[in-house]
Order: sequence, then structure tokens, then C-alpha cells
Amino acid sequence: MPYGYIGKILHVYLDEARFEVETPPEAFYRKYMGGSAMGMHYLFKHTPAHADPLGPENTLVFSTGVVTGAPVSGQSRLTATAKSPLTDGVGDSQSGGFFPAELKFAGFDALVIHGRAPEAVYLSIKDGQPQFHPAAHLMGKDTAEVDDLIKAEMDDKKYHVLQTGLAGENGVLFAAIMSMANRAHGRNGMGAVMASKNLKAIAVRGSSKRLPVADSKGLNDLARWGSQNFPDSDVFTMGINGTADVLAYQNESGGLPTRNWDSGSFDQWEAIQGTTMTDKILKERDTCYACTVRCKRVVEVLDGPFQSEARYGGPEYETLSTFGSYCDVNNLEAIATANQLCNQYGMDTISCGATIAWAMDCFEHGLLTAADTGGIELRYGDAVAMVKMVAMIARREGFGDVLAEGSARAAEKLGVGQDLVVTTKKQEMPAHMPQTKRSLGLIYAVNPFGADHQSSEHDPSYGDYPERMAQIGLIDGDKAEGMNRETIQFALTTQYLYSALDSVSVCQFVYGPSWHLMDTEQLAAMTSKVTGWDVTIEELLTVGERRLNMLQAFNAREGFTRADDILPKKLYQPLKGGASDGVHLTEQELETAKDIYYEMAGWDMASGKPTTEKLAELGIAWIQ
Repeated sequence: MPYGYIGKILHVYLDEARFEVETPPEAFYRKYMGGSAMGMHYLFKHTPAHADPLGPENTLVFSTGVVTGAPVSGQSRLTATAKSPLTDGVGDSQSGGFFPAELKFAGFDALVIHGRAPEAVYLSIKDGQPQFHPAAHLMGKDTAEVDDLIKAEMDDKKYHVLQTGLAGENGVLFAAIMSMANRAHGRNGMGAVMASKNLKAIAVRGSSKRLPVADSKGLNDLARWGSQNFPDSDVFTMGINGTADVLAYQNESGGLPTRNWDSGSFDQWEAIQGTTMTDKILKERDTCYACTVRCKRVVEVLDGPFQSEARYGGPEYETLSTFGSYCDVNNLEAIATANQLCNQYGMDTISCGATIAWAMDCFEHGLLTAADTGGIELRYGDAVAMVKMVAMIARREGFGDVLAEGSARAAEKLGVGQDLVVTTKKQEMPAHMPQTKRSLGLIYAVNPFGADHQSSEHDPSYGDYPERMAQIGLIDGDKAEGMNRETIQFALTTQYLYSALDSVSVCQFVYGPSWHLMDTEQLAAMTSKVTGWDVTIEELLTVGERRLNMLQAFNAREGFTRADDILPKKLYQPLKGGASDGVHLTEQELETAKDIYYEMAGWDMASGKPTTEKLAELGIAWIQ
């Protein structure tokens, strides 16, 4: 009997209403570890080149990792993998909560979803037994209502439900997949993919919560260490104030995107910062399965023009930024309402808020008028207009129908504001500014599924955590400056590590090379104690490198080239005000960095495609 993983993959054929159970060998699990790398294996195997992202031939994979469900912090993570309707390249999105662990307890390590159901259905799995159910009565309902209805139909409140919302049903290209009505697979439009398959939801339940592990005492000791050291760790304030805790630092350093990236400084930042949210509207801290950090926000606003229900969670840093500083909105309650609407309808808060900010920028420049927007004055600082537009996007009503395509496609469709779009590979950029974190600019450009702030470590950490960086072979933090070779090596190596985290399927707030609760040695030890394998840091980095090459090779298969690894024009313009006043990137700086990066990664310099030799070295030559 395996330790950690179950050893079963469920293939769901929606068009035929049938199931198949695959039992891969141990070598398969050790090669990929689960999560994103495992999802990529099935995406390559079952999705033909140039498939329509919203067509039945696009395969949707939900993957846990070899440690998911173990009694230790940071392991309840799930990856959704498919071709993205937002980028037309690879789609990759993670989420936490309780569904990931429950899927493992219900009997499967991963679900591979094929085809399209002729009518709306949802899938239930209890103790290894899958079953289809009609879902027409669930369509158009809010995520919390769907969650309650399915649990009532199962006559069991302990089911955990993963679902696509109204935005996915309406084909919003940045629709999310939700669990608990507040945990989101937000990026890359995975909710639109799920909805396109007429798969409304997946409900899972396992009677036993005991996952066999190889070294239960050693694992318990590690879990106890995490709990005991959490109050003294650098992640402690994130547990208290959530990711919103970093907003003050970002603004102080000139790295808080403001007015659609015109500035890195928001003069009203105190109104929306983490401690303000904790003091004013936080009701409680929630958590994921078996995690001591408890970083999930739960806010409640019962009075006033902007209200929020605790059921829908609360805004994180990215959400406070995209609906706040991006839009020049200082109303915390309005931001919380926008966050609720995104969770209620199933939308990515980053793309939604950033797309509205782009429209406000166009309005500011006279490129859009009230005649274009159906009479709505989409001006910076207008909280009412911002909140109204969130709902219109989910319902594809009026001008919301245009913005539901994302800012890049909206600009193309309208023929205005192309130079004001802040995306890479058509995905809106998150709220960490590469102007002030130079290596992040490189990662934003080359990352296969578009700009992502959790695909590598950020520049300040290199010098701040030398002992932890040394664990992954990075020892020259004092030599890292701008985009030189040392900085690029740091970017690539930490990209491999973060790629491994998304394959082992663990939380990047708990495990990592710098400010995280546990370091990389502890990650390797935890994986070993769960699985019984002698996992080293070097092996983890190879798992991450393998997954990154699979992502890049998929994009190359879909026609992406070096020309797609670029940054938006706004990042080359000097910022205005604050600590980063006048700071900007240059195109030559990026192109030179790409040369070095491709060389280090073993990718073709001209195309950005992984070389045949590199794929063979990683044991994935079959994907060419």
C-alpha cells in the first residue's frame, strides 16, 4: 500500500457518462509528485494541439499532491490544469481549503475530466464511488446557494463542493472555480473551462480522514515544530492580517500599483491596508485543512451602501490592490463588496479589478465615454461604478459584456487603449511591481501562463535570508543587482522551487526559501516522512524544472514563441510619485535578461522553446 497518495486517478468521460480508474505505478508519482506536473502529463496526453479552450476536446485536470491530506500545515492544495481561454496557452491555477484533502479521503489523487456533458450535471464521489446528478436546477445560482443545495441533496453537510459560478456559465474568460464559496482557482479562466463542459460542480466525501504516512512520529514532530514556531516566524503577521499585511510595505517601497500602474504609490493606502481591515471589518480568521497559519480573511459589513457576508470570505492583498489602488478607490467596504461579488459569481479578483482599472484609465484619457459604457461614468475613485461593473461583467450585461473578455481583448475589440493594457500573454498583472523588483519583470515575461507573483521568490528575499537561500544553492545575494546573471540565476532557481511547491501541492506561505514558516529542508523532510521516499532538495528542484519545461513546451506546441515573452508598454514608462518616482524598466534590459535566462534554462535562444536535449534530460522527451 502506498504512503501519502492513494494510487488512483479517476477519468470522467462526460459525453459518455462513464468512469475509468487508472492506477499509475509508484515511479509515476515520484516523477511528478502530483499537482501541476501531474496535470500537465494528462493535458499533453489527452488535449490535441490547437484545441478550442472552450471545446469538449480541452481536458480539465484536478490534481492533489503526494502529501495532500497529511496532518501537517500547508498541504491541502489542488491544481486545476487545462488550456486557458484567457491566454490561449497553458492554464494553471491553485487553491486551498478543505476540498483538496477531502478528494484524497474520497479515494482519488486526481480527476481527469474529458468531453462535454449533453446537459448540466454535477459529480459526487463518496468513498471511491463516483456518480452523476442532474444540475439544471443549480444553474444561475450564487456559489453559496449551490454549496448548500448540493449538501442538502447528499443529506450530508460534510461534503466539500468545487464549482463554477454564474460567470463561468456566461463564459467570462477570467471565471474562477470556487470551493466553500470563498476559495478560488482564480487565474487563467479555469471556471469558464469547467462550465463549457456542462460540469456545474464536484462534491466529495470520505468517511475516513486517516491518510497512511511512512513516519507518523517524525511528521507529528515537524507539525508540532511549525505550530510552536509560528508566533515567532516572519509569516505570523500574515496569519493575523492576511496577505493584506504587505500592502503598507508595498506602498512604502513604491511598489503598490496605482491608477492602472501609472504610479507605485497610493496616497490613501492607510484606508485599505491590512491592519485597517482587521480593525474595522474582520469577523474571524479561517484556515485550510490541518493548517496552523489561519491566514484566510472572513469579513462582515451589515450596514451602509456596501455590505458583505462572512460566507464569502474577505479580500486578500491582490484584491485590495486591484479594486483599491488600481482603481484609485479608498473605500474598504466597497472593495469587500467587490470581492464578495467575485466569489459569489466565480471570478478572478485580479483580472476583474485590473480590467475595470484599464477601463477607468481609458475613460480618464477620453478614449471611452459614457456613450460607450451604457451611461456609467467609469472614473477613477468611483466606488459605486466599480462595484456595479463587477456584477455587470459576471452577468455579461451592457459594457460588462466587453470587459468579460479581459482588458487585452477588450482593447482589441474596441480599438482603443492598447498601450494602457497591463497584461502578459493577455492575463492581467498581479499587484507586485517589477519596476521595484527587477527579476520579477523577467519572470512576468517568461512565465508560461502569464504574469504570476507566486512563480518565483521576490528580489528582496535574496539578501534578507542568506541561510535559507543557501539551501537551494544561492549564496551570492550581495552580487545581485538589477537584472545581472546572479539575479537571473536567483529568479530561475526560485522559479524551479516554486514550481516544485505547485507539484508537491503545498502552500507557498508555509514552505519556501525565505520568509515562509518552514524552509526547503523541512519541505524535503516532510515529503519524505509522508511518502517514505528519501526526497532531497535537488530532487524537488528537478521536479519543479520538469514541470516548468512542460508548461513552456505546451505553449510552444500552441504556437507561442520568444515574441510572446514580453512586458506591457506601461512598465517602460517612468512611474509618478512616491518612492519609485521616475523608475521604469527598459526593453533592452528585458531582452538581454531573456538571453541569459534561456541559456540557463536550456531553452532555444531564438524561440524560447525547451531543447530536445533538455526534455530528454528531464525524462519528458515524449511531449515533443
